[in-house]
Amino acid sequence: MNKRLLLYPLIIGFFGCLIWLIIRQGNHLTIDPTSQTNKVAVTATPASTQAASEGIWTSLIHNVQHPLALLLLQIILILVTARLFGWLANKIGQPSVVGEIVAGIFLGPSLFGMIWPSGSAFIFPIEGFKNLQFLSQIGLAFFMFVVGMELDTHKMKNNAHDAVMISHASIIFPFFLGVSLAYYIYPQFSPANVNFLSFALFMGIAMSITAFPVLARIVQERKLSGTPLGLLAITCAAADDVTAWCILAVVIAIVKAASLWSAVITMVMALMFLGAMLYLLKPWLNKKILKLQAANRHKSVVAVAFITLLFSAWAAEVIGIHALFGAFLAGVIMPAEASVQKLMTDKLEDVSVLLLLPIFFVFTGLRTQIGLLGQGHLWTVFGLIMLVAVGGKLGGSMLTAKLMGQSWTDSLGIGALMNTRGLMELVVLNIGYDLGILSPEIFAMLVLMALATTFMTGPLLDIVKKMEESRLHASQAG
Repeated sequence: MNKRLLLYPLIIGFFGCLIWLIIRQGNHLTIDPTSQTNKVAVTATPASTQAASEGIWTSLIHNVQHPLALLLLQIILILVTARLFGWLANKIGQPSVVGEIVAGIFLGPSLFGMIWPSGSAFIFPIEGFKNLQFLSQIGLAFFMFVVGMELDTHKMKNNAHDAVMISHASIIFPFFLGVSLAYYIYPQFSPANVNFLSFALFMGIAMSITAFPVLARIVQERKLSGTPLGLLAITCAAADDVTAWCILAVVIAIVKAASLWSAVITMVMALMFLGAMLYLLKPWLNKKILKLQAANRHKSVVAVAFITLLFSAWAAEVIGIHALFGAFLAGVIMPAEASVQKLMTDKLEDVSVLLLLPIFFVFTGLRTQIGLLGQGHLWTVFGLIMLVAVGGKLGGSMLTAKLMGQSWTDSLGIGALMNTRGLMELVVLNIGYDLGILSPEIFAMLVLMALATTFMTGPLLDIVKKMEESRLHASQAG
């Protein structure tokens, strides 16, 4: 043991001395000025000397402004703020997503940028938006993959007739109202060089979307999962989600297409892609993944699922129907085995929900400029948007549910849940904004509408609960 202790410093000391001798001799070497490589090095020397002569504080400021350091600072601030506002939202009976959307608006130009403009410009410079956007898109792709896996087609079949009727009515009615609204606001609020068709289609889809993941979590938190109301609402939202994403894919194809023929070609390729995913890749995945699962090769299962997710997202983006649709479809074709879904959800959900989705919310908030709505008539337009959004979605769902034989209490509950927009609405709005279809004013109004309609869900369900309790008491008293 003593020999080993003695050997360690001898080895370190011996090689340390050799390194010192080489460095000492190397200091006497001179650079050959005729070498092309050394010319570059010679010209770079003064800058290096200047950098070395900078003070410690100047060096630290320079390091903080480095793109990687700035991105890490942004992520830390985003996560802390999102967690704080999510916790506050839970305290007042709202889902975390409401707090995270508010956190995004808080960190954007509407509040943080107004209170401390220089700090906001330093932490969230315009040129740094691309990094946040790419991270948020990756997080959304992971999340949409999980949403696709959570679709329970068996439950959809059990309530298929009522669910499809309610779901499609809750899409077509607000879609019609959104297109009608676009007719009146298009001349004033549409960006230049955007045709009416593109603007109207995006206003229609923005009015008719439902946030299936948020709705499912609200149903779970309120212990409605096993009730007829909860099952019907989840089935309606699932059917709504699938239909809305298919409509969105068509809308994006039409908007991106340069002509009618290119739009038709895009839709044909999209249908071929959909068919290949459902009828070719899905059966192969079922056999492959279940075989790997039976052999306890969990890492291989995750690898196959990731490759499928990335390929599907890439193919959808290349075709022209957006990568998020491909990610969602990749989740839909995953095996329905609970063990497989749990494995993939455990791998992805925490990373996407806790780390990457808050970045998306804040990125949306950074784009939302509530200060643009300073004039009174703009708030009138926002009120009209709210009326169309709530009347079309909540009213359409509630009336259709009543026509399908539901009680007024359950019909109101279904309408309140279907009116939840949350994350999915923000996804649609960001796609529209990226395509240049939505102006900053309309984008800000629609983000506020998404927040307000999601916020309404909790209080409306409380009213439904009180109505149900009153009805039970009245029936027991009678």
